[in-house]
Amino acid sequence: MGKKEQVNVFMLLLFLSLCSASDQNWRKTMMSAHKTSSMVMNRVVSSILFPIHGNVYPIGYYNVTINIGQPPKPYFLDLDTGSDLTWLQCDAPCARCVEAPHPLYRPSNDLVPCKDPLCAALHPPGDYKCESPEQCDYEVEYADGGSSLGVLVRDVFSLNYTNGMRLTPRLALGCGYDQVPGASYHPLDGILGLGRGKSSILSQLQSQGSVRNIVGHCLSGRGGGFLFFGDGLYDFSRVTWTSMSQEFPKYYSPGIAELHFSGKATGIKNLIVVFDSGSSYTYLNSQAYQTLIALLKKELSGRSLKEVPEDQTLPLCWKGRKPFKNIRDVKKYFKTIALTFASSGRTKTLFELHPEAYLIISNKGNVCLGILNGTQVGLQNLNVVGDISMQDTMVIYDNEKQVIGWTPANCDQLPRAKRSRIPVKLSNMDIPDFGCYAPTEKHAKLKILQSSKWGLSAAITNPKLHSDSVVEIYACYKSMFVSLSRFLPSKI
Repeated sequence: MGKKEQVNVFMLLLFLSLCSASDQNWRKTMMSAHKTSSMVMNRVVSSILFPIHGNVYPIGYYNVTINIGQPPKPYFLDLDTGSDLTWLQCDAPCARCVEAPHPLYRPSNDLVPCKDPLCAALHPPGDYKCESPEQCDYEVEYADGGSSLGVLVRDVFSLNYTNGMRLTPRLALGCGYDQVPGASYHPLDGILGLGRGKSSILSQLQSQGSVRNIVGHCLSGRGGGFLFFGDGLYDFSRVTWTSMSQEFPKYYSPGIAELHFSGKATGIKNLIVVFDSGSSYTYLNSQAYQTLIALLKKELSGRSLKEVPEDQTLPLCWKGRKPFKNIRDVKKYFKTIALTFASSGRTKTLFELHPEAYLIISNKGNVCLGILNGTQVGLQNLNVVGDISMQDTMVIYDNEKQVIGWTPANCDQLPRAKRSRIPVKLSNMDIPDFGCYAPTEKHAKLKILQSSKWGLSAAITNPKLHSDSVVEIYACYKSMFVSLSRFLPSKI
C-alpha cells in the first residue's frame, strides 16, 4: 500500500471514529493511552501550576489554594518545602483547632491503614508501632514549636495542568484534630508539605505517573507569585544548579556553604544550609549571625542610618533622616551577601542575597534586617534560606536529578508552559512533538501518544467536543500526519 493510500485510509477511520465516539469512549481511549504509554504521556503532559498569595511583610507568609474533597472545597495552605505531610484542620471531631479561613475539613471514610508504606514514611525507623491497624496515626512537629496530631486519610484533589487538562487523584493527607500553634503561627487551614519524603503530595503524584518529581516556586517581592509541579515552566540551561546533599535527606539542602560579604570571604565556613519556603525569614547560626552583624555595622558606620531599638518589627532596624518608602531608598547603603556551595570538585556555586533579599521596610518607615539568629530560636547549627531571600527568584527542587536550582525571574506574572522541543518517541524513531487544537474548544488537543509496530494511537484530552470541531480537528490531524509521514518508513 502506498503512502497516500495509508494516509487516506487512516484519516477516514479516524474521522469516522471521531464522529461516532461518545464521551465515555473517549474517556476509555484516554485511559488506555495513559496506561499503555505512561512514559510518552509524561513527556506530553504539562506542569501543574498554583497562584501564590501573601508576602514576607506585613502578612508574614505565602499560601496557595487547593480544592479537596467531593464536592471539592477550597482550603488555604501554607506552602512548606521543609516538611513532607500535607494536612488540614479536621472535624474528626477536632479536640484543639485554631481559627482558620474556612470551615474545618470533614474527612472521607477512606482511612490509610497502618501498614501502608506512606504511614511508615511518617515515622522514624524503629518507632513504627501499629496500635490501631485500621488507621495511620501521625504527629508532626515544627521548628517553631508548633505541631499537628491526627490520622491519615485519602481524598480527591482537584488539580489543573497548564494545558487545560483536569486531574483528580486520590491522595493521602493528614486529618489534624489536635493542633498546637507555633511561634510563627499562620491563620490558615493547614500545611502543603512539599518535602523530599514519600508522603509529600508531589511524591504521591509522581508515583501515580501524573507529574515529574520536581517542585518550584517564584515568590514576588511585591506579594504573590506561583508554585508549580513538573518541568514545563523553566529553561534548564538558564538555571544555576547545585547538587542536593545526601547527608541531610530530610531537607532540600545544597550542603555546606561559606559566607561572603561584599564579594569577600568572611571566614565563616561549614554552614549547613537548607531552603525552606515555610520560613518567612532567613536564619544563620549564632557565630555566622554575629559576624554578619559586625560587618553590617562597620559598613554603616558614619552613614546617615541610625539603629532604632524601639522599632520591634525585627531584632535590628535602622532609621534615616526621613521614613523610607521602599528598599530602593536604602539599598545603596547595603552590600551583597552570598553563600557559596561546592557543587562538584573545585567548582563553586553562588547564591547571592542582594539587599532586597534580606531587608524589609517596616510600617514605621525604618529598614530592618530580615536575617535572624537561628540558634536563639532552636535551630542550633542549621542555617535556613527563607522566603525573604528567595523573592523574585525561581527556585527549583528537582528530586529526580537530585539538584536544586535558581534563576532571577518575574514572579508577578503566571508563566506559560514552554513548548517542548524534546522529540516524542515513535517506535524506534524520534519525531517532533505535534498537536492539534480545535478552535471551538480551546482545550481540545489531539496528540500522538503511542506507537506499536507503526500503529498510531491518539487521544482527545478534552472529551466534550462540539460536533463542528470534529471536521476542523480532522483537517488539522491530516495535515499533521502528512508532515509526520516523512519520518515513517516507505513500507509498513
